[in-house]
Amino acid sequence: MVRCHCGAQAVMKTSWTNTNPGRRFWAHCGFIEWLDPPMCHRSTIIIPGLLNRINNQRAQMEEVVEDRARIKKYLYVSWFFFFMFVVFKKMDRFRCCNEVSGL
Repeated sequence: MVRCHCGAQAVMKTSWTNTNPGRRFWAHCGFIEWLDPPMCHRSTIIIPGLLNRINNQRAQMEEVVEDRARIKKYLYVSWFFFFMFVVFKKMDRFRCCNEVSGL
């Protein structure tokens, strides 16, 4: 358990900056103490690129989900209108047949 300068318990956090990606540290009231050792230079280049790629893929996936929901709504509406067209067409035929037979 790490304590801050004020005596309170510090909270463990994770840095996602480009210079310290994924590096854990203790923090409270401006107090910072690193838990993990510094990253090697190559890691500070590769990890942010991977994180950006993941974030871009998540954004694309959200767009796909939104598009799918929108298309699903359009499909339901088109089914409703098709059903109504069929019902009214049958009613029109029934009415025409009744007028011809004199009912």
